[in-house]
Amino acid sequence: MSNTITRREFVRRVCAGAAGLSVSPLLAAAPAAPFSFLLLGDLHFDRLEHHDLPALGRDKPDDLRQVRDYSRITVEILPKLFAALRDARAEAGRPSVAGPRFVVQVGDLVEGLCGSAQRARQQDTEVLDWLRQADLGVPFLFAKGNHDITGDGAVEAFKEVFHPFLSEQAGRLQADVKPAGARYALEHANALFCFFDAYDRESLPWLEAVLAGRSAAHCFVVLHPPAVPYGARSTWHLYSADREKSQRDRFLELLGRHNAVVLSGHIHKYSFLERRTARGGKFVQLALSSVIPALAVEPRNLLSGIADYNADQVKVEPAFSPATEAQRRAVYETEAPFVRQFQYADLPGYAVVTVDGAAVTAKLFAGAGRRLWRTVNLAASL
Repeated sequence: MSNTITRREFVRRVCAGAAGLSVSPLLAAAPAAPFSFLLLGDLHFDRLEHHDLPALGRDKPDDLRQVRDYSRITVEILPKLFAALRDARAEAGRPSVAGPRFVVQVGDLVEGLCGSAQRARQQDTEVLDWLRQADLGVPFLFAKGNHDITGDGAVEAFKEVFHPFLSEQAGRLQADVKPAGARYALEHANALFCFFDAYDRESLPWLEAVLAGRSAAHCFVVLHPPAVPYGARSTWHLYSADREKSQRDRFLELLGRHNAVVLSGHIHKYSFLERRTARGGKFVQLALSSVIPALAVEPRNLLSGIADYNADQVKVEPAFSPATEAQRRAVYETEAPFVRQFQYADLPGYAVVTVDGAAVTAKLFAGAGRRLWRTVNLAASL
């Protein structure tokens, strides 16, 4: 982690030492300057030529329909979304807060399912070329999503193409951080950012070790699947299988002990919630989707308040997996007693998150434009 201090703080410490004063490390640290970052949900960058379309249509017709839609969104909507992000970069949230310093994307950067190692490398290479040409002017950091490693050759392509890019981008933000994989941690101002690889069994002990040495005031944990279920797909959270209960308990208690702000995606819906843990800790989770189907989007299926965090959440997607409805409802019987705040909406977009002292707020923008939908105070209860 960086130990850089400002010239003013250096002079203050020298003067204090010359006067024989004792300066504790906590008191010695200068207040961190406010900063903000852009937050993106799933993107699923895609082009039809990335796929063996006849084979995909034969073997996975539902995925073929999805590939066609994501490829359309990549052409029609994604450039407009990044134009809005450039506008957000150029604007200051307040006089004391500069434009966003970096981007956090929560995984499923690409669609995957390419059908061959060559096509998987092509897709990964082309999304990075696209990002460089889009030129947001700040580091672009992302977590690993399931689609990023789905399909023949996708795991190898992630290592060969994405790992060097992540090392480059993280190094731009913190020079001494050069991640060799999809789990990495870096510090900016008064905040620690832990990018959690949800598809590597060593990620939980890694996170425990990183947080054991934490000194930053704020703790962000970025991962693709949510830590806490919400919406109709209540079995899609991390460590959801019965055999993973011990890992889930460890993970939740770790988040609660560090009052973490969890940033996730995967469900393709917006949600904000606060969860307590069995030992009295608490953390918050913000989830969103940046798969934007049309230029004009409006919120649907709004839920708000802990009374809405119940088994009837499955009704927001009535056509999803009817055979598993009883199982998905049962999940909420276990989770509901621990949830203290809850919001949900079917509304894609993006966010600008600002860290200012003890305050952490997220401005949520609807769709691919600059229409502010709501502002959420992420740290009020922490």
